[in-house]
Amino acid sequence: MRVSDILKVKGNVLFTVTPDTALQDAVNTMAEHDIGSLVVMEYGDLVGMLTFREVILTLRKNGGNVGTSTIRKVMDDHPITCTPETDVNEVRRMMLEHHVRYLPVMESRALMGVISFYDVAKAVVEEQGFENRLLKAYIRDWPEEDRQPAR
Repeated sequence: MRVSDILKVKGNVLFTVTPDTALQDAVNTMAEHDIGSLVVMEYGDLVGMLTFREVILTLRKNGGNVGTSTIRKVMDDHPITCTPETDVNEVRRMMLEHHVRYLPVMESRALMGVISFYDVAKAVVEEQGFENRLLKAYIRDWPEEDRQPAR
């Protein structure tokens, strides 16, 4: 399974912000749309990611307030990325190794989407369920003469 397969199922709704967006506005957007990340774009290029991790760290630093800072001051300015052709097992390894829950999907310099740890887990579970159903159907339809009696 590839990242492109996950994006097909997930859909193409994508939320982006600029680095100069007020952090408070970003938090409001994340809460309003029940999302855990925003892609930070500037002049058509990916320049960072803002996730709930950066928001929580800012809250701790500011005594429970997001303050008046912009996203530029708190974002991850070197997010790891994947491509639509990246294998899901490689994505799982990347997410675990780098301790990230959200990966921007890039094709050349174009942002194709974002996949989350949840998206990957859901895709893997669905794929395993499909394989299980195929195996059960295969076993159920096994020719009678090829079956061995249980001992």
